[in-house]
Amino acid sequence: MTRPAAQAVEWVERLRGRGWQAEALPLIGIAGAPDPQAVQAAWARLHGCRAVVFVSPNAADRFFAARPPDQAWPAGVLAATPGPGTDAALHAAGVPPELRVQPAPDAAQFDSESLWQQLRGRDWTGGRVLIVRGDGGREWLAERLREAGAEVDFVCAYRREAPRLDAAQDRLLRAAIAEPHRHLWFFSSSEAVDHLQACCQERGLQPAWHDSHALATHPRIAARAAALGCGQVVEVQPSLEAVSAGIERSIQSLAP
Repeated sequence: MTRPAAQAVEWVERLRGRGWQAEALPLIGIAGAPDPQAVQAAWARLHGCRAVVFVSPNAADRFFAARPPDQAWPAGVLAATPGPGTDAALHAAGVPPELRVQPAPDAAQFDSESLWQQLRGRDWTGGRVLIVRGDGGREWLAERLREAGAEVDFVCAYRREAPRLDAAQDRLLRAAIAEPHRHLWFFSSSEAVDHLQACCQERGLQPAWHDSHALATHPRIAARAAALGCGQVVEVQPSLEAVSAGIERSIQSLAP
């Protein structure tokens, strides 16, 4: 499980509950906001927004970690997310369900495009929208909102970093590279694929990528894993049922 540490541990527990031998190997590090004052300022002007878009669970967690004491989520301000994992983080933070917006449960993908299908029918003329994200990211949704008449601002609530593997994680990486048929990579970010390649290069490892197997939660991520050379890449929705089914689909080819 290559997601950032907090989400990786959660997924490991869920998959182990289904009987899978899951391990966490976080390949994206998460650090604090480069400008904490900017996050505080965003909270101060939240009441003037028509909507706030959180691009990931880390965006939601880090933004709410900076919430001023006793400040509730403003009435009437939508909280939008690209998928159920981020929506769950908003639920845990206490955002009312009637103010949360996410893609339809049967959406082909959980991404900005699917979220826009839920937002596009609303009146955005003159409305302020805040997008909470890490350092950088896609501009696609911001462009659609601006075309619809919204004023879009960004706030960086966290920074993504290269992973810093401890000794146990280093051993796990080496084992996965040495025995590709016994390991299945779970990628929910193209950046994790890039970091995996970099980690191997730093250690002088020479993976047999064509023998490697992976699950990917989006076509763009699957394409990046395929470009790395992974011999088998299965696309899955980021839900426990879909991931379990994807593992089942991979079992036969995982055998030597």
